[in-house]
Amino acid sequence: MTSEQHDRGATGQPGMGPWLAAVLVFGSSAAVLVVELVALRLLAPYFGLTLETSTLVIGLALAAIAAGTWAGGRTADNIVPRRLLGPLLGISGASIAVTPSLVRWAATGSPGLLLIAATLSILVPGALLSAVSPVVIKLRLTSLRETGTVVGHLSGVGTVGAIFGTVVTGFVLISRVPVSVIMVGLGALLVATSLLVQVTGRRGRGDLVLGAVVALGGLGATVTPSGCDTETTYHCLAVDTDPDRPTGRVLVLDGLRHSYVDVADPTHLDFEYVRAMASVIDVARPEGEPVDAYYLGAGGLTLPRYVAATRAGSANRVSEIDAGVVEADRDLLGDEFPARTDLRVEDGRLAIDDLDPSSLDLVVGDAFGGVSVPWHLTTREAQEGLHAALRDDGVHVTNVIDHGPLDFARAYVRTASEVFGEVVLLADPATLAGEDGGNLVVVASDTAVDLAGVMQANEDRDLGWAALSGADLEDWMADAPVLTDDYAPVDQLLTPYGSSAG
Repeated sequence: MTSEQHDRGATGQPGMGPWLAAVLVFGSSAAVLVVELVALRLLAPYFGLTLETSTLVIGLALAAIAAGTWAGGRTADNIVPRRLLGPLLGISGASIAVTPSLVRWAATGSPGLLLIAATLSILVPGALLSAVSPVVIKLRLTSLRETGTVVGHLSGVGTVGAIFGTVVTGFVLISRVPVSVIMVGLGALLVATSLLVQVTGRRGRGDLVLGAVVALGGLGATVTPSGCDTETTYHCLAVDTDPDRPTGRVLVLDGLRHSYVDVADPTHLDFEYVRAMASVIDVARPEGEPVDAYYLGAGGLTLPRYVAATRAGSANRVSEIDAGVVEADRDLLGDEFPARTDLRVEDGRLAIDDLDPSSLDLVVGDAFGGVSVPWHLTTREAQEGLHAALRDDGVHVTNVIDHGPLDFARAYVRTASEVFGEVVLLADPATLAGEDGGNLVVVASDTAVDLAGVMQANEDRDLGWAALSGADLEDWMADAPVLTDDYAPVDQLLTPYGSSAG
């Protein structure tokens, strides 16, 4: 008896009912998209949430779908199709369940090992799950006369499943469930489905043993440390205590130290770039004079707390896109939340449009990370919106992070110089010389910046940074491009790691 006769019997009846076929195609297609979207979150701490990362993940997912569909159809013509479904679902489930552990283990090794792990975590389950549809189609076909109907129906079901997986993951799962739990849960579901398919198919003991082995593999992956206190919509978030300062807390986002907060002393500033920004704020207005300030990015609210403590009566509005960061700030600061601080969960670029003209004395930009930059906050149009919201003597100070040739930093400074009358750049001398990378503070205003006062304030803070302005800054920018909403290749310009980062 041939494999086709084996699955359909002598009567030519299909080897699988229509509802089971639809459920398997729908579920496997949805699972592929869940894996794709979750992979973006899983890899972001190591590769950045950049255009290149998105392109890599989407490209690998499409390659997996193409390879799996082709291989699944070819194999179904040569092997009894029913025997394929259990292993395809079970092995894909086990591979998905171990993905978080695999990626985090590989991240402790070389970049090449991490790239291989990331590739396999998408290719293997994607290809196996994509092979389910042609196998199911093979089981549903009874004659050439209904080929179009069967293929069209199940292809449509698969597309709907992919849409379902995309919507549920993007709008529900990632915002409510840790990434590792999503992967392990999906893997366990697929393993369970594999066992059900094996049992309902009345296969032999060998297939059940294979299913049990795969199930144990998935179970072994269920204890997966995430390294996070909280998985937010955008970040793997943790709050660490400074071992050298009992009241010091460090907000860690995607493995990077983003903010330092002394819960007992808002004037204590630990990070060098924050001290440099505070120096700019100190000389921008007479000592103690309240200011109207706007902040792009909340972090640990270090600077809003500093401004509230040193300039009583100041009004602070803060835009933070990640509600998880805001919640962490509320838990961390409690009753020490800065007075007259309006903290909003919103996209900063959209918030810029709502700022009243000439209403601000100070704008602080601290929304750029080392591995990902919201490009729409870097453009001339965004700068023009902030410029319009500042009073004539207002100051815009921004933290920029770059390494290597500093192409992104140069482009950002060039863009700011197109909008503001005067721009000054502050950074460690080695950074300005191109010998190292890290934080650079960009100061922009339509009035003259008291650079001597800023440098004295830095010296008082034991900060040995240097400054560039005027012709020296123009030479440093060279032929850097102006970033616009129509052209902002931030991901290509940015060098997120230094040479020693590995």
